[in-house]
Amino acid sequence: MLAAPLGPFPRNPTSLGLGAGLDMPGGAASGFVSDPSRGDVASPSVLAYLLGAADHFEHLFVSWQPRDRGRLALHEYQAAYDHLFTSLGERYPVRALHHTALNLGCLETYDRGELLELTNALIRRYDFQWVNEDLGLWSLNGKSLPYPLPPYFTDAGLKACIRNVGEVTARLEAPLLLEFPGFSDGLAFVIGRWNAFDFFKEIALATGVAVTLDTGHLLSYQWLLGKRGEDLYDGLERLPLSQCFEIHLSGCEIEGERFHDRHHGVLLDEQLVLLERLRPLCTNLRAITYEDPVFDARGALLPEASTSFEKLRRAVERAP
Repeated sequence: MLAAPLGPFPRNPTSLGLGAGLDMPGGAASGFVSDPSRGDVASPSVLAYLLGAADHFEHLFVSWQPRDRGRLALHEYQAAYDHLFTSLGERYPVRALHHTALNLGCLETYDRGELLELTNALIRRYDFQWVNEDLGLWSLNGKSLPYPLPPYFTDAGLKACIRNVGEVTARLEAPLLLEFPGFSDGLAFVIGRWNAFDFFKEIALATGVAVTLDTGHLLSYQWLLGKRGEDLYDGLERLPLSQCFEIHLSGCEIEGERFHDRHHGVLLDEQLVLLERLRPLCTNLRAITYEDPVFDARGALLPEASTSFEKLRRAVERAP
C-alpha cells in the first residue's frame, strides 16, 4: 500500500517532554465528582496531584467519557472541564484530549457528526492540541463495551479502519493521534490473521496520521504471541516509527502467565526497556506520557507508583 503524505503533527514543545495523562472518570476520586453547589468539578485529589506535579510535566491529556446515553451537548461537560482548567491556571499550557467514543475499529458505518461537533467544541474551548484514541472497538452496534477490544484483523477490518480514521481526521479541528490497541489478558481477544504491528502500520501509512505507541499495549500483544524475555522487543521495525509523536506508559502487571494492563501507576521494567529501544527509532517523537498515575486523597503518589515515576523521569532526562 502506498503511504499517504505525513499529516501535520500537533503543535508541541520543540524538545522531548514528559507529560501526564488522566482518565478522569465521572463520580470517582480520580476524576470528576458532583458538588452540591457547583455541579460537576475536578476532584480535590486530582487538583492536588496536578498542581503539585506541574513542575515535572510539560503536557497533560484528559479523557472524555460520555456521561450517559443522552444527547451530546457541550454544556453537559463544560462545568467540569472549566473547573479543571481554571483551577490549573497557567500550568499545563500544552493540553490534549483522549477520546473514548470515536470507535475507529468498527466495521459498520454511522453518523459521527454530533460526536465530532462536540469534540470540536471541546477543542476550541480548551485549546486541545491533539486528540488521541486507541484503534479499537469501543462499542458494537451502539452498545458501549466495558473495555475497548482490538479491531478485526481482517482485510475488511483494515479497510474499515482506514475509512474511519480518514473520516475523523478530515473533520476534527485538531490532529488525530492513532494509538496502538491493547491486549490485556482476560479483557481482549483477536479476530483475524493480520499481525497487529503490520495492520497498524498499514493504517498509519494509508492515512498519514501521527500515532501513539503505548508500551503496555505493545508488550501485551507480544505476550499474547507467546514472546518472553528479549523476544518481547522483536519486530519493532514493523511499526510506523517515523509517524510516532507520543509514547504512553501506564501501570502493567504480569501475574503468572497473564499480562494485565492495570493502569495502577506501577510500571514494569520491560516498559522502560521498551521506551529506551523505541526512542532512537521514533525520529519524530515529541511526547512521553505517564498515564493514570495513582495518588492518595492528598494528591501524593502512592509509594509503589512514586518509584515507577522516578525511574521514568530519570529515563526521560537521559534523552539525547
